[in-house]
Amino acid sequence: MKLSGKTAIVTGGGRDIGRACALRLAQDGARVVINYHASSAGAESAVAEIVKAGGEAIALQGDMTKQADVEALIAKTRDQFGDEINVVVHVTGGLVARKKFDEMDLEHWNTVMSLNLTSLFQVVKAVVPFMPEGSSIIPFASQAGRDGGGPGAIAYATSKGAVMTMTRGMAKEFGPRIRVNAVCPGMIDTDFHNVFTKDEVRKNVANSTPLKREGASEDVANLIAFLASDQSAFMTGTSLDINGGILFS
Repeated sequence: MKLSGKTAIVTGGGRDIGRACALRLAQDGARVVINYHASSAGAESAVAEIVKAGGEAIALQGDMTKQADVEALIAKTRDQFGDEINVVVHVTGGLVARKKFDEMDLEHWNTVMSLNLTSLFQVVKAVVPFMPEGSSIIPFASQAGRDGGGPGAIAYATSKGAVMTMTRGMAKEFGPRIRVNAVCPGMIDTDFHNVFTKDEVRKNVANSTPLKREGASEDVANLIAFLASDQSAFMTGTSLDINGGILFS
């Protein structure tokens, strides 16, 4: 198994894409720590599924916008699985609400930036000292970071564009010891779109892709497993699109 003997953290791993990533990394042999904020049922069921299959996993609640929770996550990971942490998949993030520019206040702006960007900074800052040669950091950006997002998503799109820029900077600063590659999902069938995107919009977007469908969480998880492994050893600083061909970059 490609990740046998390695330890992986998945933040925001309690549902949808994050949960699928945790399961996929465990399938490849990684010991997995699942951070979740509110999705305890999904995180705990993922742990149970991994353990039943013969793997190792734990779940830990925490808010990645709070430094104390981030530090507790790293400490628990090292206490459970040893000093070294090899893979970090930072799924934590969200739109919060659709607000056009004239509807936004500073509180909304700061909330979105904290959730999508500052959380990444805090997790990386805390974990990098414990990542050995050959480690991998995989932040989640978004197609919105490339095209500016849909209606009411300026704050979200801006934060995800910043994640891509941060990815390039981290790749330069952390190489050659650590590789950093972001992913930019398009329309993936998740609760994110269940909440924030109308059904007719989702159908139209899916039909506009060359592949004529929405993505599945497992599609993204397969890409994450590749980026986490040595199979992507000559890749760093990239932001990889996974959107069914709706946008080429």
